[in-house]
Amino acid sequence: MAKRKFNMGKNKVYVAAFSIAAIILVLDLLFFADSAWLFPLVVVSVTVSIAPYWARLIVRLQQQKEIESRFPEFVRNMTGAIKSGMPAPKAITHISNADYGALTPYVKKLANQIEWSIPLHKALMTFAKDTKNLVIRRAVSSVIEAEMSGGNIEDVLESITGSVVEIKKLKQMRRAATHSQVVQSYVIFAVFLVVMIIVQNLLVPYIQSLEETGAQGTGISIIRFGTTGLSGMTKKITIDTSSLPGFLSTLRAWFVSLQGIFLMIAVIQAFFAGLVIGKLSEGEVMFGIKHSIILMVAAFFIISLSQGFI
Repeated sequence: MAKRKFNMGKNKVYVAAFSIAAIILVLDLLFFADSAWLFPLVVVSVTVSIAPYWARLIVRLQQQKEIESRFPEFVRNMTGAIKSGMPAPKAITHISNADYGALTPYVKKLANQIEWSIPLHKALMTFAKDTKNLVIRRAVSSVIEAEMSGGNIEDVLESITGSVVEIKKLKQMRRAATHSQVVQSYVIFAVFLVVMIIVQNLLVPYIQSLEETGAQGTGISIIRFGTTGLSGMTKKITIDTSSLPGFLSTLRAWFVSLQGIFLMIAVIQAFFAGLVIGKLSEGEVMFGIKHSIILMVAAFFIISLSQGFI
């Protein structure tokens, strides 16, 4: 019942976010179709719609970090209980009342399964699967092998504790060592956006003016881009919101214009730059998704807003 209430509450948040995003998008198309705020407000609408998923992803990543950081404490308590003379199942049940932060619900479920007479190795496998943490899965696999082969579980748990603590220290050292690189990556991306704005707002119009001057017979030779020249590529596309075919047609024309190309370049760069930042700081590409979302939203908003003032 509690899980059902949680899902209902979560669905309400998603519905509210999509409703607000739809309202912003409709108002944008109705009142700002011919203004510089058309695409920036589209970005705001998309950002609002994905905000719950984004927040959920960030919370999940933080929970994984906390689960991994509290796991050594759980193993340490279990080792102490076993050393005091308790069998492993009884030790787990005994230490399940302690507070392990984000790991607590999984420990409680593990203890409940053992109380229901589920074999220890099956309960541990379920525990590792539920946490969805690679470090815990590897550690639990070692415990299961020791338990099923009749090995000394105390020694295995002590070695696991040392290994997990060492992994935690290595990750902390990685974050500390790569912090400056992460900051540099953000600064480099900001410089990239500034360069893109200068090129599209200053350099391209300047070349276009030279091309037009040359076309008037001043004797200046300008390289032309295709048969229509640069003027054809930089032609401002007005999005038609009166009908669906007109909207799709003008949107397609906008994407193949220089404005659309510049915007897509910035968004693609933001996506892969975020993945690289996540790989550098956390060692996993998955952690780069939050950086990618931040950079993509910033790139889309800044570039599209700057294009409105050309």
